[in-house]
Amino acid sequence: MSQTPGDLTLSVFTRDELKRYSRHLILPQVGLEGQRRLKEASVMVVGTGGLGSPIAMYLAAAGVGRIGLVDFDVVDVTNLQRQIVHSEATVGVPKVVSAAQRLRELNPLVTIETYHTPLTSHNALDILREYDVILDGTDNFPTRYLLNDAAVMLGKPLVYGSVYRFEGQVSVFAAAGGPCYRCMLPEPPPPHLVPSCAEAGVLGILPGTIGTLQATEAIKLLLGIGEPLIGRLLLYDALDMTFDIITIPRRASCPVCGDAPTITRLIDYEQFCGAPAHDHSEYQRAWLAQTGIRSMTPTEVKTLLEQDRSAVLLDVREPYELLLSRLEGAVNIPLSQMDARWQEIPADRPVIVFCHHGIRSARLIARLQARGRHNLINLDGGIDAWSCQVDPSVPRY
Repeated sequence: MSQTPGDLTLSVFTRDELKRYSRHLILPQVGLEGQRRLKEASVMVVGTGGLGSPIAMYLAAAGVGRIGLVDFDVVDVTNLQRQIVHSEATVGVPKVVSAAQRLRELNPLVTIETYHTPLTSHNALDILREYDVILDGTDNFPTRYLLNDAAVMLGKPLVYGSVYRFEGQVSVFAAAGGPCYRCMLPEPPPPHLVPSCAEAGVLGILPGTIGTLQATEAIKLLLGIGEPLIGRLLLYDALDMTFDIITIPRRASCPVCGDAPTITRLIDYEQFCGAPAHDHSEYQRAWLAQTGIRSMTPTEVKTLLEQDRSAVLLDVREPYELLLSRLEGAVNIPLSQMDARWQEIPADRPVIVFCHHGIRSARLIARLQARGRHNLINLDGGIDAWSCQVDPSVPRY
């Protein structure tokens, strides 16, 4: 006895799925076949922060059958201004756990797989190879280059996005016949020219716009519809409310996706970019060791200050951060003003430089060492570690 179309439909979709995805099913470009493709598809979202939040939520809502989440961070209250997949209730929880909980609440019919680990050259290929599309929700250059090279080597399309203050970018790299990220940016910019969100700020809604566009591109790729941003970079300016497109050609000489690639295995991307990929202390210390930056623990700094009264504490955090916590006696020169004021830093005595977690201060020291300043010491873990290890009365944030 032959099956009716209705029987075939119910063998693929449950009644709950047919009801949930009904607005997709009536679209001629999606329909039952397109929804089946989404159900059988898998995507990897690298980073569950500002970009990863809307990416993951919209892909789960759309019914993408398997969603992987990679992140090594935990939820912080400062994330909640833009990272909408998290909540006050999950502050202190690993981001992948927090995000997975929210996605399962949003759509219990999809499978969520989590990887609470840093993505590195050692594990990237193994983690990414089982997914159809990779989405870049990261905020640092080492991981961007790692994702690009891994995507090219695995033959997986990479949906790229980035945000800065009021501006964002979206593109699709490593797709068949198209360019890769290295075609657009062969070499990373100097670390001191790449301020983080903590340094430069970001409009909270901006990652929502860019992340939603990335999710849109992923769904187009999975359905095989429309014109994905392959070979095109979308530029968004929230202040002017403008969208522009520029063309990015594939470079035949690209060392990864070119005609005769010279990079055929994953490399040390922190060394390549001259910056750490993670804020966590063990990765920061490894990066510091590579750069030759002198670093001290909070306890060691406390001892130095007690023994050498000439030593200077230099706080490079921004003014708003001083309203949250400060160290008594520290001199403040915000990193945003450093290009004009770096010569105010004493050169004839030890200077202990600190920020929130020790990354911004380390990058500054690397810049100033190149200018001949070798009396600078990084406070390992920043003021946050000082509060945990030396003086609990200093508020954490």
